[in-house]
Amino acid sequence: MQDRQDMKNKQQMSLVVLDMAGTTVADGGLVEQAFDAAATRLGEDPATMIDYVRATMGESKISVFRHLFGGDEQRAQRANLAFEEAYGELVADGRIAPVPGAAEAIAQLKDQGRTVVLTTGFARVTQDAILDALGWADGLVDLTLCPADAGGRGRPYPDMVLAALLRTGAVDDVRQLVVAGDTSYDMLSGVRSGAGIVAGVLTGAHDEAALKEHGATRVLSSVAELPALIREYEGEYEEGEG
Repeated sequence: MQDRQDMKNKQQMSLVVLDMAGTTVADGGLVEQAFDAAATRLGEDPATMIDYVRATMGESKISVFRHLFGGDEQRAQRANLAFEEAYGELVADGRIAPVPGAAEAIAQLKDQGRTVVLTTGFARVTQDAILDALGWADGLVDLTLCPADAGGRGRPYPDMVLAALLRTGAVDDVRQLVVAGDTSYDMLSGVRSGAGIVAGVLTGAHDEAALKEHGATRVLSSVAELPALIREYEGEYEEGEG
Protein backbone atom coordinates (compact mmCIF):
# COMPACT_ATOMS: atom_id res chain seq x y z
CA MET A 1 0.00 0.00 0.00
CA GLN A 2 2.82 2.39 0.89
CA ASP A 3 4.66 1.54 -2.35
CA ARG A 4 1.57 2.43 -4.34
CA GLN A 5 1.23 5.76 -2.54
CA ASP A 6 4.91 6.46 -3.16
CA MET A 7 4.40 5.89 -6.88
CA LYS A 8 1.46 8.31 -6.87
CA ASN A 9 3.59 10.91 -5.15
CA LYS A 10 6.29 10.45 -7.77
CA GLN A 11 3.84 11.52 -10.46
CA GLN A 12 3.35 14.98 -8.95
CA MET A 13 5.17 16.99 -11.60
CA SER A 14 7.01 19.28 -9.24
CA LEU A 15 9.85 20.64 -11.42
CA VAL A 16 9.22 22.43 -14.73
CA VAL A 17 12.18 23.27 -16.97
CA LEU A 18 11.38 25.78 -19.72
CA ASP A 19 13.39 26.96 -22.69
CA MET A 20 13.62 30.70 -23.30
CA ALA A 21 13.86 31.93 -26.94
CA GLY A 22 10.93 30.55 -28.92
CA THR A 23 9.22 29.03 -25.89
CA THR A 24 8.77 31.72 -23.25
CA VAL A 25 10.49 34.56 -25.14
CA ALA A 26 9.42 35.78 -28.60
CA ASP A 27 12.53 37.08 -30.34
CA GLY A 28 11.22 37.35 -33.90
CA GLY A 29 14.06 35.41 -35.48
CA LEU A 30 16.83 37.35 -33.75
CA VAL A 31 19.06 34.27 -33.57
CA GLU A 32 19.36 34.20 -37.36
CA GLN A 33 19.80 37.97 -37.52
CA ALA A 34 22.55 37.88 -34.89
CA PHE A 35 24.24 34.97 -36.64
CA ASP A 36 24.16 36.84 -39.95
CA ALA A 37 25.66 39.93 -38.30
CA ALA A 38 28.36 37.90 -36.54
CA ALA A 39 29.39 36.01 -39.69
CA THR A 40 29.54 39.23 -41.67
CA ARG A 41 31.72 40.92 -39.04
CA LEU A 42 34.15 38.03 -39.26
CA GLY A 43 34.24 38.03 -43.06
CA GLU A 44 32.33 34.74 -43.35
CA ASP A 45 29.44 33.97 -45.70
CA PRO A 46 26.36 33.33 -43.54
CA ALA A 47 24.48 31.77 -46.47
CA THR A 48 26.77 28.74 -46.35
CA MET A 49 26.00 28.12 -42.69
CA ILE A 50 22.40 29.13 -42.08
CA ASP A 51 20.87 25.68 -42.72
CA TYR A 52 22.99 24.17 -39.95
CA VAL A 53 22.15 27.04 -37.62
CA ARG A 54 18.43 26.45 -38.20
CA ALA A 55 18.73 22.70 -37.72
CA THR A 56 20.54 23.12 -34.40
CA MET A 57 18.33 25.76 -32.82
CA GLY A 58 18.41 25.21 -29.07
CA GLU A 59 21.98 23.92 -28.99
CA SER A 60 24.73 25.75 -27.14
CA LYS A 61 25.90 28.44 -29.55
CA ILE A 62 29.59 27.81 -28.97
CA SER A 63 29.00 24.16 -29.93
CA VAL A 64 27.37 25.30 -33.18
CA PHE A 65 30.35 27.49 -34.04
CA ARG A 66 32.81 24.72 -33.19
CA HIS A 67 31.08 22.49 -35.72
CA LEU A 68 30.88 25.20 -38.38
CA PHE A 69 34.58 26.00 -38.06
CA GLY A 70 35.74 22.40 -37.99
CA GLY A 71 36.88 22.43 -34.39
CA ASP A 72 39.00 25.57 -34.76
CA GLU A 73 38.55 26.80 -31.20
CA GLN A 74 39.94 30.28 -31.76
CA ARG A 75 37.62 31.01 -34.68
CA ALA A 76 34.67 29.46 -32.84
CA GLN A 77 35.27 31.63 -29.78
CA ARG A 78 35.58 34.77 -31.92
CA ALA A 79 32.36 33.90 -33.76
CA ASN A 80 30.52 33.16 -30.53
CA LEU A 81 31.61 36.47 -29.02
CA ALA A 82 30.48 38.33 -32.14
CA PHE A 83 27.15 36.50 -32.04
CA GLU A 84 26.54 37.29 -28.39
CA GLU A 85 27.41 40.95 -28.99
CA ALA A 86 25.06 41.16 -31.98
CA TYR A 87 22.22 39.46 -30.14
CA GLY A 88 22.74 41.71 -27.12
CA GLU A 89 22.48 44.78 -29.35
CA LEU A 90 19.17 43.54 -30.76
CA VAL A 91 17.86 42.87 -27.26
CA ALA A 92 18.91 46.36 -26.17
CA ASP A 93 16.94 47.75 -29.12
CA GLY A 94 13.77 46.28 -27.61
CA ARG A 95 13.44 43.50 -30.16
CA ILE A 96 12.18 40.83 -27.77
CA ALA A 97 8.97 40.28 -25.82
CA PRO A 98 7.40 37.53 -23.74
CA VAL A 99 5.48 34.87 -25.64
CA PRO A 100 1.83 35.80 -25.00
CA GLY A 101 0.69 34.13 -21.81
CA ALA A 102 4.17 32.90 -20.84
CA ALA A 103 4.63 34.97 -17.69
CA GLU A 104 1.09 34.14 -16.63
CA ALA A 105 1.72 30.43 -17.20
CA ILE A 106 4.88 30.57 -15.09
CA ALA A 107 2.98 32.32 -12.30
CA GLN A 108 0.26 29.69 -12.51
CA LEU A 109 2.80 26.86 -12.33
CA LYS A 110 4.31 28.40 -9.22
CA ASP A 111 0.85 28.90 -7.70
CA GLN A 112 0.34 25.15 -8.23
CA GLY A 113 3.40 24.58 -6.03
CA ARG A 114 5.85 23.76 -8.81
CA THR A 115 9.46 24.88 -9.11
CA VAL A 116 10.15 26.60 -12.44
CA VAL A 117 13.56 26.89 -14.13
CA LEU A 118 14.44 28.79 -17.33
CA THR A 119 17.22 27.41 -19.55
CA THR A 120 18.94 28.66 -22.69
CA GLY A 121 21.63 27.84 -25.22
CA PHE A 122 22.97 31.39 -24.94
CA ALA A 123 25.87 32.49 -22.77
CA ARG A 124 25.07 33.86 -19.31
CA VAL A 125 25.65 37.47 -20.38
CA THR A 126 22.99 37.16 -23.09
CA GLN A 127 20.60 35.27 -20.86
CA ASP A 128 20.88 38.00 -18.24
CA ALA A 129 20.34 40.71 -20.87
CA ILE A 130 17.11 39.01 -21.95
CA LEU A 131 15.89 38.58 -18.39
CA ASP A 132 16.66 42.23 -17.60
CA ALA A 133 14.96 43.49 -20.77
CA LEU A 134 11.77 41.59 -19.92
CA GLY A 135 11.83 42.47 -16.22
CA TRP A 136 12.18 38.78 -15.39
CA ALA A 137 15.46 38.99 -13.49
CA ASP A 138 13.97 39.03 -10.00
CA GLY A 139 11.44 36.55 -8.73
CA LEU A 140 9.69 35.26 -11.86
CA VAL A 141 11.34 31.83 -11.68
CA ASP A 142 13.27 29.86 -9.09
CA LEU A 143 16.45 29.38 -11.14
CA THR A 144 17.97 30.24 -14.53
CA LEU A 145 20.60 28.09 -16.23
CA CYS A 146 22.86 28.40 -19.27
CA PRO A 147 25.21 25.69 -20.62
CA ALA A 148 28.17 26.96 -18.56
CA ASP A 149 26.14 26.32 -15.40
CA ALA A 150 25.87 22.63 -16.27
CA GLY A 151 29.34 21.70 -17.46
CA GLY A 152 29.23 23.53 -20.80
CA ARG A 153 27.62 20.99 -23.11
CA GLY A 154 24.12 22.44 -23.36
CA ARG A 155 21.43 20.76 -25.46
CA PRO A 156 20.74 18.15 -26.82
CA TYR A 157 22.43 16.72 -23.75
CA PRO A 158 20.27 16.43 -20.61
CA ASP A 159 22.79 18.32 -18.48
CA MET A 160 20.82 21.53 -17.87
CA VAL A 161 17.66 19.62 -17.01
CA LEU A 162 19.52 17.41 -14.57
CA ALA A 163 21.36 20.43 -13.16
CA ALA A 164 17.94 21.97 -12.48
CA LEU A 165 16.99 18.82 -10.55
CA LEU A 166 20.21 18.80 -8.57
CA ARG A 167 20.29 22.51 -7.78
CA THR A 168 16.67 22.86 -6.75
CA GLY A 169 16.13 19.51 -5.04
CA ALA A 170 12.51 19.91 -6.08
CA VAL A 171 11.99 16.26 -7.03
CA ASP A 172 13.45 12.90 -6.12
CA ASP A 173 12.59 11.14 -9.38
CA VAL A 174 13.23 12.24 -12.96
CA ARG A 175 9.67 11.15 -13.82
CA GLN A 176 8.48 14.20 -11.88
CA LEU A 177 10.22 16.48 -14.38
CA VAL A 178 8.46 18.50 -17.07
CA VAL A 179 10.52 19.83 -19.97
CA ALA A 180 9.08 22.23 -22.55
CA GLY A 181 10.68 23.82 -25.59
CA ASP A 182 10.28 24.76 -29.24
CA THR A 183 13.16 22.81 -30.84
CA SER A 184 14.15 19.23 -31.58
CA TYR A 185 17.13 19.63 -29.26
CA ASP A 186 14.83 20.69 -26.42
CA MET A 187 12.90 17.47 -26.95
CA LEU A 188 16.04 15.34 -27.00
CA SER A 189 17.33 16.88 -23.79
CA GLY A 190 13.99 16.17 -22.13
CA VAL A 191 13.86 12.56 -23.31
CA ARG A 192 17.46 11.93 -22.29
CA SER A 193 16.82 13.33 -18.83
CA GLY A 194 13.99 10.85 -18.27
CA ALA A 195 11.35 13.58 -17.86
CA GLY A 196 7.77 12.41 -17.41
CA ILE A 197 6.43 15.11 -19.74
CA VAL A 198 8.35 16.41 -22.74
CA ALA A 199 6.18 19.10 -24.30
CA GLY A 200 6.86 20.80 -27.60
CA VAL A 201 5.45 24.24 -28.35
CA LEU A 202 4.72 25.74 -31.76
CA THR A 203 5.80 29.32 -31.06
CA GLY A 204 9.40 28.88 -32.16
CA ALA A 205 11.81 27.17 -34.52
CA HIS A 206 10.47 23.70 -35.28
CA ASP A 207 7.14 22.24 -36.39
CA GLU A 208 5.00 19.53 -34.84
CA ALA A 209 6.48 16.73 -36.94
CA ALA A 210 10.06 17.58 -35.93
CA LEU A 211 9.12 17.91 -32.26
CA LYS A 212 7.35 14.55 -32.21
CA GLU A 213 10.14 12.87 -34.16
CA HIS A 214 12.59 13.87 -31.45
CA GLY A 215 10.49 12.72 -28.52
CA ALA A 216 7.73 15.19 -27.66
CA THR A 217 5.05 13.43 -25.64
CA ARG A 218 2.67 16.31 -26.36
CA VAL A 219 2.74 19.31 -28.69
CA LEU A 220 1.03 22.53 -27.59
CA SER A 221 0.16 25.73 -29.39
CA SER A 222 2.09 27.62 -26.73
CA VAL A 223 3.52 27.40 -23.25
CA ALA A 224 0.33 29.08 -22.01
CA GLU A 225 -1.32 25.63 -22.28
CA LEU A 226 1.27 23.87 -20.11
CA PRO A 227 -0.30 24.31 -16.64
CA ALA A 228 -3.52 22.68 -17.83
CA LEU A 229 -1.60 19.86 -19.52
CA ILE A 230 0.27 19.03 -16.33
CA ARG A 231 -2.94 19.02 -14.29
CA GLU A 232 -4.52 16.72 -16.88
CA TYR A 233 -1.52 14.39 -16.81
CA GLU A 234 -1.55 14.14 -13.02
CA GLY A 235 -5.30 13.50 -13.02
CA GLU A 236 -5.01 10.75 -15.63
CA TYR A 237 -2.28 9.04 -13.62
CA GLU A 238 -4.30 9.13 -10.41
CA GLU A 239 -7.35 7.73 -12.19
CA GLY A 240 -5.24 4.94 -13.67
CA GLU A 241 -3.92 4.07 -10.25
CA GLY A 242 -7.33 4.23 -8.68
